[in-house]
Amino acid sequence: MLRNIRLTAALLVGSLVAVLPSAAFAEASEATPAAVSPLLTASELQSLLGQPNVRVLDIRAPQDYAAGHIPGAVNTPYGAYRGPADNAGALRSEAELTELLRKAGIDHDTHVVVTHAGSNATDFGAAARVYWTLKVGGLTRLSVLDGGTLGWQAAGGTLDTAVPEVAPSEFTYRYDRSLIASTEDVAAIVKAGQGPLLLDSRPASFFNGEQRVDAAARYGTLPGAKVLEFSTFFNADGKTLKPAEELRAIAEQAGVADAPTVSFCNTGHWAATNWFVLSEIAGNSQVQLYPESMVAWSKTDLPMDNQPSRLEALVLDAKRALKK
Repeated sequence: MLRNIRLTAALLVGSLVAVLPSAAFAEASEATPAAVSPLLTASELQSLLGQPNVRVLDIRAPQDYAAGHIPGAVNTPYGAYRGPADNAGALRSEAELTELLRKAGIDHDTHVVVTHAGSNATDFGAAARVYWTLKVGGLTRLSVLDGGTLGWQAAGGTLDTAVPEVAPSEFTYRYDRSLIASTEDVAAIVKAGQGPLLLDSRPASFFNGEQRVDAAARYGTLPGAKVLEFSTFFNADGKTLKPAEELRAIAEQAGVADAPTVSFCNTGHWAATNWFVLSEIAGNSQVQLYPESMVAWSKTDLPMDNQPSRLEALVLDAKRALKK
C-alpha cells in the first residue's frame, strides 16, 4: 500500500511539472502580444475588427469620415499630424500629439491600423507619414491598410456612419529623435561629404530643378542626393504597394536595402512612403525621415544641386503662374 501511495505522489508531482511550463508560457504569451504586419489587406483587417486592442484610425477629412467609414474607425484627420501651410512637414508638439492620441484611445498595447482615402499613391503617403509619426512617438503595433477606404469597399467591406465611443487613454507622446533627421543633421552630412545616402522621393522634375511646390523658396535637390520616386513602389493601379519581394528587390537595386539613408521630399509626405518601404518592408533599420525636407532646406542659404539660374527660375515661376 505504501508503494502505491509513493507511486501516486510521484505521478502527481510529474503532472504538476508538466503543467507549470505550459502555464508559464501562456502567461508570457498574454504579456507579449504577437507581432503585427505593417501592411494589411482588407480581408486581414476584417478579421481584426471588433477586437478590444485594435483601433482603426481614419485620417481623411472629417466630412469624408462622416459620410461613411470602416466600422469602429476613429477620425484623426491628417492635418492634425502636420505643420502649418508654409512648412507642412514641421513636427507637431508632443503635447498636441499626446492629446490627439489620448482622445483616440491609443495606448502602447493598441494595434493601430491607419487607413486613408485610397484614391492614389499620394494618399498612401499620408498614411505612411502618420504611421511614422506614431512609431517615432513610441508605438510599436502599427499597420497601414493597403488600398485604404476605397480598397476596403472594393473588397466588399461595408461603411458605417456611427461615431464610436472611445475611452480616453493615458498615453504620453515622446519623440524618438534617432528616427528623425533635422535640417541641422542633413547640413552636417552635406558638409562632411559622407554619411547616410540622401534619397529624394519626389518625381524627377522636382529632383532636376524643373518644378517646385509653392512653399519652397528654390528649385533643386539636396547636394549629392539620389532620386528614387515614391511611385516606383506601387502597382499599376497607383493605389496599392507591389508585393514585398518586389519592393525588396527595388530597394536592393537602388542600393538602399541596408545602407544608412535619409528619405526626403518636399514636406516629408512622399518621403514617408520610401521610409515605410525601406524600414518596415525591406527591413532597413538605418533609414531616417527628414520631415521638413526641401521646403525648409530651400529657405536657408544652404547649397543645393540642380538649382537653375535666377533667369531660369523666373521663367519656371512664370510657367507655374500660368498653370494656376
